[in-house]
Amino acid sequence: MTPLSSRPIKTPWHSALARRIATLWVTKMLGTTLGISGFFVLYFWVMHHPLGLPLTMPLTAVDHWVPLSDDALPLYASLWLYVGLAPALAKDRAELLLHAQAAALMAAIGLAVFWLFPTVVPVFAVDWTQYTSLQFLKSTDAGGNAFPSLHVSFAVFTAVLMTRQLRSVDAPGWVLALNWLWAAGIVYSTLATRQHVLLDVLGGTALAGFMSWITGPARRRLILVGV
Repeated sequence: MTPLSSRPIKTPWHSALARRIATLWVTKMLGTTLGISGFFVLYFWVMHHPLGLPLTMPLTAVDHWVPLSDDALPLYASLWLYVGLAPALAKDRAELLLHAQAAALMAAIGLAVFWLFPTVVPVFAVDWTQYTSLQFLKSTDAGGNAFPSLHVSFAVFTAVLMTRQLRSVDAPGWVLALNWLWAAGIVYSTLATRQHVLLDVLGGTALAGFMSWITGPARRRLILVGV
């Protein structure tokens, strides 16, 4: 039996996460900022230069059931904070590169679909002047690039990556639950702000599921290089 005094002391989960955040923090900060900025440039270019006439996405019963909410905008906007957490928690350069490659590939797939098969959300019978917070969103993002919802894709994929990271440091269950609750709130907000419909959400979830599968430990080297 190993004496108690000689057993290695396990690093608390919060200290392990702090160590991860401190690793390559300048590279992470600059890379995430440039990545998001570059994505927006391509996103709006594709939206304004579709290859054909956009198809209007059909509504489902769920779309009628989820009420329009001005209060959902902060959750919707929080995606751009949330997606920075997974790269921030990367333990080393290899994991950071994996996340960057996966995010770039997922964005490329989504943007290619937007360009080749353009879609828009329906014109909702809403007086947007009554929803001051959402009015600005509607004026900047006109409801194009609907299917699949990359907002949902990035939220779900980030939740999967963070679950792996949190489990690796033995984070408690409430932290894991909070991670998924945040992601679920973002998904809900895409419907509540009328930026997407249910079919967009399902498509975005499927894309995130595919990316989560190919970045699993047994398959990541088959798709992503340099790790």
